Amino acid sequence: MRYALAALAGWLALVPAAARSEGIELEVVASGLDRPVHLAAPPGDARLFVVEQPGRIRIIRGGRLLERPFLDLTDRVRWGGERGLLSVAFHPRYAENGRLFVDYTDRRGDSRIERYHVSADPDRADPASGDLLLHIHQPYANHNGGLVLFGPDGMLWIGMGDGGAGGDPHGYAQDPASLLGKLLRIDVDHGRPYAIPRDNPFRDRTGYRPEIWALGLRNPWRFSFDRATGDLYIADVGQDRWEEVDVAPGAAAGLNYGWNWMEGEHGFREGAPDPRSFVRPALEYGHDQGCSITGGLVYRGERVPALAGCYLFSDYCRGWIRSFRYQGDRAVELREWRTASPGRVASFGEDGSGEAYVVSYDGRVYRIAPARGAGM
Repeated sequence: MRYALAALAGWLALVPAAARSEGIELEVVASGLDRPVHLAAPPGDARLFVVEQPGRIRIIRGGRLLERPFLDLTDRVRWGGERGLLSVAFHPRYAENGRLFVDYTDRRGDSRIERYHVSADPDRADPASGDLLLHIHQPYANHNGGLVLFGPDGMLWIGMGDGGAGGDPHGYAQDPASLLGKLLRIDVDHGRPYAIPRDNPFRDRTGYRPEIWALGLRNPWRFSFDRATGDLYIADVGQDRWEEVDVAPGAAAGLNYGWNWMEGEHGFREGAPDPRSFVRPALEYGHDQGCSITGGLVYRGERVPALAGCYLFSDYCRGWIRSFRYQGDRAVELREWRTASPGRVASFGEDGSGEAYVVSYDGRVYRIAPARGAGM
């Protein structure tokens, strides 16, 4: 398409090739995990909680992987491919209320967002405390999204894929009556089972599900907030050519990221509206460089000053670690960091003090650290 070629030329002018950089290394924190896909920690907690796709949440405490799971949902999770137990989010006041939230695929293949509560044992959640917040029918086995995450506003944010197959055949991502292909935002501290925040952009708009914060997403497997600025970063997995990172300064509401009219900067199907009505990605890369983007986070820790303010991300197939800074409306200082390969990167995560970790689907968790001897 003519627009696609023009957009590609514009993007190449804005985003340089990744510079090869020294200065970080990956330290193994734990190994022997069973298909880990996510890592999180309650605010201020020294433990790491790792989600295993078959249905368990494991604890790493003091550098040791505990044998007994924190939560075992294997009896109700259907896993394989893109299905399974996909993430956990701890309430911002977890130390007071003991509440945690999970996203998993049930035995019928649908997505469930549920609330659980820690037991009297701080290393064990109560599996009988499950309370359903959202049940979302999944027409196909892929593009389940999968991340639940508390934003700086105290709301629970949920990433949902377009329902699967290929090319979004039912047009769910652009359908305002569907929760698929969307970023959702709900208030779990009010209402039963939740309330719609008053500032959700489509709360009072006819024909729209009020939970929707943003639309036009293909499969936002991982997204995150910059803790310093509140900016929202969404890594949206591409179809067959382009992977992208979208940035919403201040987590702006009501944005449309273009799928399935657009794949990144490029027209995906004929008859698209004016591309200027969609949010342009801050960064994209082609499948000559990878196959499936794994979104990360903006580093705000203290151990690696060279990464301060950098957004870290990876690719599931290639396993490289890259970063960029978001300035104005574009990605700058794109770098690829020279490290030992972590394998198939499924996720990034932060500990209770803001240090960054890499989760390898091959069974390991790594901490990002300054390279020995590097001048930082």
